[in-house]
Amino acid sequence: MVQGTQAMASIGPGHAAQPPAAPEFQIVPLRGLPIVALVLVALVVAIVGNWLWALDFFHVAGGGLWTGIDLFVGLVIGPIIGRMSVESRVEFSIRFMPKMLLIMPTLVTVTLASGWQLGRRLGDLAVEYPQHWWLTASYVVVGVMAVIALGVLEPANLGVLFELKKPEPDGELIGRLMRRFVYTAGITGVMQLATLVIMTKVATW
Repeated sequence: MVQGTQAMASIGPGHAAQPPAAPEFQIVPLRGLPIVALVLVALVVAIVGNWLWALDFFHVAGGGLWTGIDLFVGLVIGPIIGRMSVESRVEFSIRFMPKMLLIMPTLVTVTLASGWQLGRRLGDLAVEYPQHWWLTASYVVVGVMAVIALGVLEPANLGVLFELKKPEPDGELIGRLMRRFVYTAGITGVMQLATLVIMTKVATW
């Protein structure tokens, strides 16, 4: 670490500081794939079996974890990363980002699929207006969150991982992608709070 810092300090002002080459790591942590597969299989079984308690569990647990992780990453991890050295950011990224590549899509899939099936089973999807406006609001909020999570957050995650795989990673690019990842996680976390308000209202019908 000291040698890497000294090497960066010796770079002239006309050159952008580059992080050292990252150690070998897996972009997709293979050991986590069986866990993801098990969760998705259990979700499919719950949907096919139309098990209310299982659907409720997947929706509540998945939504709670999705919200908690987004808020933690955006409000806690983000400021910490911003104060790290380049080497520390690289070290953190190769341990954190591959896990998020599996965790976030799984949570999004579990939460949305179980929520839709739960609403269909309980008849919430067929309520009349004006109550139906609450569902419409939830569709909008959840749709935007899903687009942000899968269309912005995950590409930023992949961008960081592929950049770290290069012999000479671009530290500036990694920093930009990490900021994008953290900011979008924070935005979806705040939007999740709006979803909790809506779902609480729906649950009291």
